[in-house]
Amino acid sequence: MKYELDFIKFNPTQNMTILIKTNYPIEMHKHIASKIMSYDSVHAEQVGFIQKPINNEAAAHLQMAGGEFCGNACMALAALIASEKGLKQNNLTEIILGVSGTDKLILCQVKRNLEVYHCQVTMPIPKKIEQRKIKYDGSDLDIVIVRYREFIHIVIEVDDFDETVREKAQSLAKLLGVTLGINLIGVLLYKSKSDELAPLIYVPHLDSMVWERGCGSGTASLGAYLAWKNKGKIAVKIRQPGGFINVVANCHEGEFTCLKIEGCISIVA
Repeated sequence: MKYELDFIKFNPTQNMTILIKTNYPIEMHKHIASKIMSYDSVHAEQVGFIQKPINNEAAAHLQMAGGEFCGNACMALAALIASEKGLKQNNLTEIILGVSGTDKLILCQVKRNLEVYHCQVTMPIPKKIEQRKIKYDGSDLDIVIVRYREFIHIVIEVDDFDETVREKAQSLAKLLGVTLGINLIGVLLYKSKSDELAPLIYVPHLDSMVWERGCGSGTASLGAYLAWKNKGKIAVKIRQPGGFINVVANCHEGEFTCLKIEGCISIVA
Protein backbone atom coordinates (compact mmCIF):
# COMPACT_ATOMS: atom_id res chain seq x y z
CA MET A 1 0.00 0.00 0.00
CA LYS A 2 1.24 3.51 -0.87
CA TYR A 3 0.75 6.51 1.40
CA GLU A 4 0.66 10.14 0.33
CA LEU A 5 2.70 12.16 2.80
CA ASP A 6 3.29 15.85 3.35
CA PHE A 7 6.87 15.75 4.66
CA ILE A 8 9.83 18.06 5.28
CA LYS A 9 13.42 16.82 5.35
CA PHE A 10 15.97 18.62 7.53
CA ASN A 11 19.72 18.64 8.02
CA PRO A 12 20.63 19.12 11.70
CA THR A 13 24.40 18.45 11.77
CA GLN A 14 23.83 15.78 9.06
CA ASN A 15 21.50 13.82 11.40
CA MET A 16 19.01 13.71 8.52
CA THR A 17 15.50 14.06 9.92
CA ILE A 18 12.06 13.76 8.31
CA LEU A 19 9.00 15.37 9.90
CA ILE A 20 5.56 14.40 8.59
CA LYS A 21 2.61 16.77 8.67
CA THR A 22 0.02 14.27 7.41
CA ASN A 23 -2.13 12.94 10.25
CA TYR A 24 -1.96 9.15 10.58
CA PRO A 25 -2.91 6.97 13.59
CA ILE A 26 0.02 6.31 15.92
CA GLU A 27 -0.12 2.56 15.23
CA MET A 28 0.88 3.33 11.60
CA HIS A 29 3.91 5.45 12.55
CA LYS A 30 6.34 2.53 12.80
CA HIS A 31 5.50 1.22 9.31
CA ILE A 32 5.53 4.66 7.67
CA ALA A 33 8.83 5.60 9.35
CA SER A 34 10.54 2.36 8.32
CA LYS A 35 9.51 2.88 4.68
CA ILE A 36 10.40 6.57 4.40
CA MET A 37 13.76 6.17 6.23
CA SER A 38 14.94 3.48 3.82
CA TYR A 39 17.73 4.12 1.33
CA ASP A 40 15.41 3.57 -1.67
CA SER A 41 12.91 6.16 -0.37
CA VAL A 42 13.43 9.67 1.04
CA HIS A 43 16.20 8.29 3.34
CA ALA A 44 16.94 9.65 6.79
CA GLU A 45 18.11 8.61 10.25
CA GLN A 46 14.85 9.37 12.06
CA VAL A 47 11.21 10.32 11.55
CA GLY A 48 8.80 12.41 13.61
CA PHE A 49 5.14 13.32 13.22
CA ILE A 50 3.88 16.88 13.73
CA GLN A 51 0.66 16.88 15.74
CA LYS A 52 -1.66 19.37 17.40
CA PRO A 53 -0.35 20.45 20.81
CA ILE A 54 -1.62 18.66 23.90
CA ASN A 55 -0.65 21.63 26.09
CA ASN A 56 -2.04 25.07 25.19
CA GLU A 57 1.35 26.69 25.82
CA ALA A 58 2.99 24.63 23.04
CA ALA A 59 3.03 25.60 19.35
CA ALA A 60 2.94 21.92 18.29
CA HIS A 61 3.51 18.38 19.54
CA LEU A 62 6.34 16.29 18.09
CA GLN A 63 5.68 12.54 18.19
CA MET A 64 8.76 10.56 17.22
CA ALA A 65 8.07 7.30 15.39
CA GLY A 66 9.60 5.19 18.17
CA GLY A 67 8.12 7.24 20.99
CA GLU A 68 11.59 8.52 21.86
CA PHE A 69 12.81 12.04 22.63
CA CYS A 70 15.03 13.71 20.03
CA GLY A 71 16.83 17.03 20.45
CA ASN A 72 17.70 17.45 16.77
CA ALA A 73 14.09 16.81 15.74
CA CYS A 74 13.00 19.49 18.25
CA MET A 75 15.38 21.96 16.59
CA ALA A 76 14.08 20.89 13.16
CA LEU A 77 10.44 21.48 14.10
CA ALA A 78 11.30 24.83 15.73
CA ALA A 79 13.11 25.87 12.53
CA LEU A 80 10.08 24.86 10.46
CA ILE A 81 7.66 26.85 12.62
CA ALA A 82 9.99 29.86 12.51
CA SER A 83 10.20 29.53 8.72
CA GLU A 84 6.42 29.31 8.34
CA LYS A 85 6.06 32.39 10.58
CA GLY A 86 8.32 34.25 8.14
CA LEU A 87 11.22 34.82 10.54
CA LYS A 88 13.43 37.48 8.99
CA GLN A 89 17.22 37.54 8.63
CA ASN A 90 19.05 37.87 12.00
CA ASN A 91 15.76 37.91 13.94
CA LEU A 92 15.20 35.69 16.98
CA THR A 93 12.04 33.89 18.09
CA GLU A 94 11.12 31.53 20.93
CA ILE A 95 9.01 28.42 20.33
CA ILE A 96 7.63 25.99 22.91
CA LEU A 97 7.07 22.36 21.94
CA GLY A 98 5.54 19.26 23.45
CA VAL A 99 7.65 16.21 22.60
CA SER A 100 7.36 12.45 22.99
CA GLY A 101 9.70 10.86 25.52
CA THR A 102 9.40 13.70 28.07
CA ASP A 103 6.58 15.22 30.10
CA LYS A 104 8.30 18.64 30.13
CA LEU A 105 7.68 21.36 27.55
CA ILE A 106 10.77 22.14 25.47
CA LEU A 107 11.85 25.74 24.89
CA CYS A 108 13.58 26.47 21.57
CA GLN A 109 15.23 29.73 20.50
CA VAL A 110 15.64 30.16 16.75
CA LYS A 111 17.69 32.74 14.86
CA ARG A 112 17.75 32.92 11.07
CA ASN A 113 20.96 33.42 9.09
CA LEU A 114 20.10 33.32 5.38
CA GLU A 115 18.71 29.79 4.82
CA VAL A 116 20.23 28.33 8.00
CA TYR A 117 18.46 28.39 11.35
CA HIS A 118 20.58 28.54 14.50
CA CYS A 119 18.71 26.80 17.31
CA GLN A 120 19.18 26.55 21.05
CA VAL A 121 17.09 23.97 22.90
CA THR A 122 16.55 23.53 26.63
CA MET A 123 16.95 19.79 27.12
CA PRO A 124 15.36 17.35 29.60
CA ILE A 125 17.36 16.91 32.82
CA PRO A 126 18.61 13.37 33.52
CA LYS A 127 16.95 11.60 36.44
CA LYS A 128 20.26 10.08 37.51
CA ILE A 129 23.91 9.78 36.46
CA GLU A 130 26.08 6.96 37.76
CA GLN A 131 29.47 5.43 36.99
CA ARG A 132 29.83 1.67 36.88
CA LYS A 133 32.42 -0.96 36.06
CA ILE A 134 30.81 -3.92 34.31
CA LYS A 135 32.09 -7.20 32.91
CA TYR A 136 31.10 -7.35 29.26
CA ASP A 137 32.28 -9.56 26.42
CA GLY A 138 35.13 -10.95 28.52
CA SER A 139 36.59 -7.64 29.69
CA ASP A 140 36.05 -4.92 32.30
CA LEU A 141 34.24 -1.88 30.92
CA ASP A 142 33.95 1.53 32.62
CA ILE A 143 30.63 3.11 31.70
CA VAL A 144 28.55 6.10 32.72
CA ILE A 145 24.77 5.63 32.75
CA VAL A 146 22.70 8.75 32.07
CA ARG A 147 19.09 7.86 32.93
CA TYR A 148 15.94 9.63 31.76
CA ARG A 149 12.26 8.76 32.23
CA GLU A 150 11.95 6.75 29.01
CA PHE A 151 15.48 6.32 27.67
CA ILE A 152 19.09 5.91 28.74
CA HIS A 153 22.44 6.93 27.34
CA ILE A 154 25.66 5.07 28.08
CA VAL A 155 28.86 7.16 27.89
CA ILE A 156 32.05 5.19 27.26
CA GLU A 157 35.37 7.03 27.12
CA VAL A 158 37.61 5.53 24.42
CA ASP A 159 40.94 6.22 22.73
CA ASP A 160 39.73 5.34 19.22
CA PHE A 161 36.50 4.70 17.32
CA ASP A 162 37.80 1.45 15.85
CA GLU A 163 35.70 -1.42 14.53
CA THR A 164 36.12 -3.58 17.66
CA VAL A 165 34.84 -0.78 19.92
CA ARG A 166 31.91 -0.08 17.56
CA GLU A 167 30.90 -3.74 17.43
CA LYS A 168 30.92 -3.93 21.25
CA ALA A 169 28.76 -0.80 21.39
CA GLN A 170 26.25 -2.32 18.98
CA SER A 171 25.95 -5.61 20.84
CA LEU A 172 25.62 -3.74 24.17
CA ALA A 173 22.81 -1.56 22.74
CA LYS A 174 20.97 -4.67 21.47
CA LEU A 175 21.33 -6.41 24.83
CA LEU A 176 20.01 -3.38 26.73
CA GLY A 177 17.14 -3.05 24.26
CA VAL A 178 16.04 -6.60 25.04
CA THR A 179 16.46 -6.38 28.82
CA LEU A 180 15.33 -2.85 29.72
CA GLY A 181 12.13 -2.41 27.69
CA ILE A 182 12.61 1.33 27.04
CA ASN A 183 12.11 3.57 23.99
CA LEU A 184 15.73 4.38 23.21
CA ILE A 185 19.25 3.31 24.09
CA GLY A 186 22.18 5.49 23.12
CA VAL A 187 25.80 4.34 23.37
CA LEU A 188 28.03 7.40 23.23
CA LEU A 189 31.69 6.76 22.44
CA TYR A 190 33.66 9.79 23.64
CA LYS A 191 37.27 10.85 23.03
CA SER A 192 37.90 13.26 25.91
CA LYS A 193 41.23 14.56 24.56
CA SER A 194 39.61 15.96 21.40
CA ASP A 195 35.96 16.28 22.54
CA GLU A 196 34.84 13.92 19.76
CA LEU A 197 31.65 11.90 19.92
CA ALA A 198 30.52 8.84 17.96
CA PRO A 199 26.85 8.37 18.87
CA LEU A 200 25.04 5.06 18.36
CA ILE A 201 21.25 5.27 18.72
CA TYR A 202 19.08 2.17 18.98
CA VAL A 203 15.26 2.40 18.96
CA PRO A 204 13.96 -1.09 19.82
CA HIS A 205 10.37 -0.34 18.75
CA LEU A 206 11.57 0.34 15.18
CA ASP A 207 14.56 -2.04 15.35
CA SER A 208 16.53 0.97 14.11
CA MET A 209 20.24 1.14 14.94
CA VAL A 210 22.18 4.09 13.50
CA TRP A 211 25.64 5.55 13.97
CA GLU A 212 24.35 9.10 13.78
CA ARG A 213 26.26 11.89 12.04
CA GLY A 214 25.21 14.24 14.84
CA CYS A 215 23.15 13.56 17.97
CA GLY A 216 21.52 16.38 19.93
CA SER A 217 20.23 14.38 22.89
CA GLY A 218 23.53 12.46 23.06
CA THR A 219 25.43 15.74 23.14
CA ALA A 220 23.19 16.91 26.01
CA SER A 221 23.83 13.69 27.95
CA LEU A 222 27.56 14.02 27.41
CA GLY A 223 27.42 17.64 28.61
CA ALA A 224 25.39 16.60 31.66
CA TYR A 225 27.98 13.94 32.48
CA LEU A 226 30.88 16.41 32.13
CA ALA A 227 29.14 19.00 34.35
CA TRP A 228 28.30 16.28 36.91
CA LYS A 229 31.87 14.98 36.85
CA ASN A 230 33.39 18.48 37.19
CA LYS A 231 30.76 19.60 39.76
CA GLY A 232 30.11 22.87 37.98
CA LYS A 233 29.45 24.62 34.68
CA ILE A 234 30.77 23.47 31.31
CA ALA A 235 30.45 24.84 27.79
CA VAL A 236 31.89 22.52 25.15
CA LYS A 237 31.83 22.27 21.37
CA ILE A 238 31.43 18.56 20.61
CA ARG A 239 32.83 17.35 17.28
CA GLN A 240 30.76 14.67 15.54
CA PRO A 241 30.98 13.11 12.08
CA GLY A 242 28.51 15.67 10.66
CA GLY A 243 29.92 18.75 12.39
CA PHE A 244 29.73 20.46 15.78
CA ILE A 245 26.97 20.71 18.38
CA ASN A 246 27.51 23.00 21.37
CA VAL A 247 26.40 22.04 24.88
CA VAL A 248 26.10 24.17 28.01
CA ALA A 249 25.43 22.49 31.36
CA ASN A 250 25.62 23.45 35.00
CA CYS A 251 25.51 21.00 37.90
CA HIS A 252 25.46 22.58 41.38
CA GLU A 253 25.62 20.26 44.40
CA GLY A 254 24.33 17.37 42.31
CA GLU A 255 21.39 19.34 40.85
CA PHE A 256 21.24 20.59 37.27
CA THR A 257 20.37 24.26 36.82
CA CYS A 258 21.03 24.37 33.07
CA LEU A 259 21.25 21.94 30.14
CA LYS A 260 21.10 23.34 26.61
CA ILE A 261 22.35 22.40 23.17
CA GLU A 262 22.94 24.61 20.12
CA GLY A 263 23.10 23.60 16.49
CA CYS A 264 22.34 24.62 12.91
CA ILE A 265 19.37 23.43 10.88
CA SER A 266 18.67 23.67 7.16
CA ILE A 267 15.54 22.58 5.31
CA VAL A 268 16.66 20.44 2.39
CA ALA A 269 13.45 19.01 0.86
